[in-house]
Amino acid sequence: MISSLSPQLLIKPNTATTLSPIPHVQNQRFKLASHVCPSELLSIRKRPGSACAATTQHRRYLLFPAEEEEEEEREVKFTSDAPALAEELQRESMPRHVAVIMDGNRRWAHLRGLPVGSGYEAGVKSLKTLVELCCKWGIRVLTVFAFSSDNWFRPEVEVEFLMSLLESGVKEEKESFIRERIRISVIGDTSKLPKCLEELVINVVETTKNNTRFQLIVAVSYSGQYDLVQACQRIAMKVKDGLIEPNDVSESLIEQELETNCTEFPYPDLLIRTS
Repeated sequence: MISSLSPQLLIKPNTATTLSPIPHVQNQRFKLASHVCPSELLSIRKRPGSACAATTQHRRYLLFPAEEEEEEEREVKFTSDAPALAEELQRESMPRHVAVIMDGNRRWAHLRGLPVGSGYEAGVKSLKTLVELCCKWGIRVLTVFAFSSDNWFRPEVEVEFLMSLLESGVKEEKESFIRERIRISVIGDTSKLPKCLEELVINVVETTKNNTRFQLIVAVSYSGQYDLVQACQRIAMKVKDGLIEPNDVSESLIEQELETNCTEFPYPDLLIRTS
């Protein structure tokens, strides 16, 4: 999980690094799903039109905020208390594009004796902090690899929980994206997402497409193999339709057709893999 984001991590471009887990979550602030009866579980997690209403199967994955803190948590948006850029770093020398492989959520939860879902929810909070830091430090693009093509092979209950978490996160932050002038782009095979989530993603992408302050690229149901295959298929269709000749196929043409080419700065200057 992402914890404190030291400015020193952003000094050397084109490098990969690992961040330590975020500070220990105070257990007393939460009610574990195993302590919630089935009827209460359904009433807490079920959202109208959500990708997956919670069921009793989610019990071992979920972590619920205590009722008295639920309203406060829902109102947390962008704040102004993100640390300023360190004096020894120059804003113009900051990486333009940072990519993060969001890994280690389950390990983080297991180490603390918490349900798997608590690790994912902590990851969402860390992502919000990271977006705020990028905006404040002048980083133009952030790509987060949130859900890979291989993740579909995880237990069904875990996948459903992740889809629900993604849906609720997009709904809750949509107004923040608009207010903070953040452009949202989604790459990956979104046709595999639950229909309501796919429609929500399309709506948010369309609504924010003209925002220019910062771009957040979310890779969902994505892999490098998927991107290469879809790029080749698009090129093959252009050849079939007579728009280009086979000899026109080149590395630059393939790059143009990759979904990662959805930004002015398609190549990350810094890659971070959390653990």
